[in-house]
Amino acid sequence: MKRLNFFLFGLFASIGGATCALWLQNFTSEKTKFDAGSTAPTYAFAAAPVLRNTSHSPTSFTAAAAQSVDAVVHVKTLQRTQTYMHPWFEAFGYGHPETFAAGSGSGVIIDGKGIIVTNNHVISGAESIEVSLNNNRSYAAEIIGTDPSTDLALLKIQSDEELPIIPFGSSDAVEIGEWVLAVGNPLDLTSTVTAGIVSAKTRSINLLRNNPETLEYPIESFIQTDAAVNPGNSGGALVNTNGELIGINTAIASKTGSYTGYSFAIPSSIVQKVAGDLLAFGEVRRAYLGIQTQPLDEALAEELNAPDAIGCAIVGIIPTSGADDADLQINDIIRTVNGMEIINFPALQECIAKYHPGDRVELGILRDGQAKNVQVQLKNREGQINSGGSAENTSNPNHSIHWIEKCQAGLTTISESMKRSLNIDHGLQVAALGDGKFSRAGIQKGFIITKINGDLIEKADQVQSYFIQKDVGLLIEGLYPNGKRAYYGVGTEK
Repeated sequence: MKRLNFFLFGLFASIGGATCALWLQNFTSEKTKFDAGSTAPTYAFAAAPVLRNTSHSPTSFTAAAAQSVDAVVHVKTLQRTQTYMHPWFEAFGYGHPETFAAGSGSGVIIDGKGIIVTNNHVISGAESIEVSLNNNRSYAAEIIGTDPSTDLALLKIQSDEELPIIPFGSSDAVEIGEWVLAVGNPLDLTSTVTAGIVSAKTRSINLLRNNPETLEYPIESFIQTDAAVNPGNSGGALVNTNGELIGINTAIASKTGSYTGYSFAIPSSIVQKVAGDLLAFGEVRRAYLGIQTQPLDEALAEELNAPDAIGCAIVGIIPTSGADDADLQINDIIRTVNGMEIINFPALQECIAKYHPGDRVELGILRDGQAKNVQVQLKNREGQINSGGSAENTSNPNHSIHWIEKCQAGLTTISESMKRSLNIDHGLQVAALGDGKFSRAGIQKGFIITKINGDLIEKADQVQSYFIQKDVGLLIEGLYPNGKRAYYGVGTEK
């Protein structure tokens, strides 16, 4: 009986296996035929190209670090401060005792004879400055010059030997995603090197403050990186993988005061220009285009018949400036300067900051959707083509800025071309603006005052006379360079 069972089991297994084999063969054959002759749609996904890095080497930073670390110095400062005392001590004739507060930052040797570039905020207000090299030698430093508009300063130390330097590289050639090194002295830790990539360019973070009374306005077009930077790194070097200086580390984005992800550096194109001017002239001879701009968004781009929102839209032209002399008009969109693409206002600032008064640049603009090239000779703020004062002064004395302390505003006359474009024959433009009655009322730089309390405004003395009056309400009428009219209420002092 058992033998019969085994026999039947084997027979059925053989039959089943043969049947499955035959079915599988038929299925495979039919499947093959279906695939070969199918008209069903097929999808071919493009393979990602293999990117070969031929210009940068992210695998090792040893050569760049070795070339940089000896040329980055530790800057130590002492500032005079006053200690708080209870008012009762003052009543008995005791003054506030003076003490000294220590500060710390970094600097970069850019000339073997001891020229060092750092941040202005590192040495601002310092009573004494000491510079320590990577070999632990220390020197007293003197200030050659400062430029608050870019937050840069130049120092000099006396050394008997040639000092190591970091050569300048091109910040214009820096690419997003490129590896960089931050070299400095964070948290009093000397000769520290960190690595990261370039996260963005032409970044403005509203770090620097303007001073309308001295007409100092910030120039911000930072290189943004994710290299770790902390307090003490200010004034230190941002270098590429070739060990070239492409920026001066200046700030971090942080809610705690310590590094949380992003740091910002002044591009070497600006650093080189500012340092060169301070060495040659003792001051920065800065060129100005002479325009007021508005951020270009999709709505404005469509209104101005532009294909995209790239560039800077001109909404005002400063009288006697290079732009005023050139064939530029309100609503023109600046797209390039000497062939360099301008994507936003910080990029335009960085580009123009490289030039001197008297230099000529070619602007690529869009006007009513049509491309056009315009030649502009840059001038300084006073309308001169030579800051030294020996060249022709093309400025008109009637266009000088008149500062009115009572309302913290600088007023200037408007050009004939602006009068024609706005269809007016009088008015004064707000060319500078501080924290005062005008700004608190909502008036913005570029506003053209045409009337005050119904009276036509033609001279700055007229505006001055209104603010001498006591407890008077003023209705200020006018318009902006784009033609938009506005009305503001301002009160005088009681």
